[in-house]
Amino acid sequence: MNESLHVEHDEANHQFQLSVDGQRAYLAYMDLGKQTMDFYRTFVPDALRGRGLAARLTEHALNYAESRGYSVIPSCSYVEHYLERRGQVTPLA
Repeated sequence: MNESLHVEHDEANHQFQLSVDGQRAYLAYMDLGKQTMDFYRTFVPDALRGRGLAARLTEHALNYAESRGYSVIPSCSYVEHYLERRGQVTPLA
């Protein structure tokens, strides 16, 4: 994974995103209020898969939520599996 990749937070569109070779990968969320975020979709274009981009997006999004005191609902199967692989349990709303 390229350590120089920068994840951007597009608050207006409720996404964490990064661009590689002119293509965009993202993690979409909903702010449900009451300090709760629902991470409901990750997307990585076929040409960029296998580079750890979904993991980078997920880690960044989880760090963002934690730093602001948000609970996370992992509706996206990738985010759910990411948490399971790391033995993490995230407080649900």
